[in-house]
Amino acid sequence: MTTPSPMQSAAPAASALPRTPDRPADRLSPKRLFRVLAFAEAVTWTILITALILRATAGLDQTVLIGGSIHGFVFLAYAFTAALVGVNQRWPFGLIVLGVVFAVVPYATVPFEIRLLRRGRLEGGWRRDATDHPADGSPINRMLRFFLARPILLTVLAVLGIAAVFAALFVIGPPGGRH
Repeated sequence: MTTPSPMQSAAPAASALPRTPDRPADRLSPKRLFRVLAFAEAVTWTILITALILRATAGLDQTVLIGGSIHGFVFLAYAFTAALVGVNQRWPFGLIVLGVVFAVVPYATVPFEIRLLRRGRLEGGWRRDATDHPADGSPINRMLRFFLARPILLTVLAVLGIAAVFAALFVIGPPGGRH
């Protein structure tokens, strides 16, 4: 029997190395996606509030159009993410709705996300495979698995869908009408 050289014994076993995700989509866990969008939603509230202050104090009306547009797009992306992650994590329907409602209140997405973290509601990966859970046979869960198996298609359709809703809302105009 040969003894390992110092170089061989210093190298960690393959199983001891951190696992690298096989696909880029595996790096973006439900928790990470939700956290990023919850934070982005809060940041865009700051942009919108700053724009409103600039309009009121300096007469810079265009800042509200720009800040409101950024905020509106991120709001829609957050709402989509809350629904996607909520279905994936098997949240009750009311919790998904509550997640979207919290985006209407300035900065409320961050404490909501913290609460979800503390309660373990963001733990776990994407559910790409059916289990024996009763909900897995539902059309929404089958559709979830279909799109999770095709992350590029999911991303493209999500961006196009959000952009279409954003464009329609932009044509309709801001809440309260244009002044």
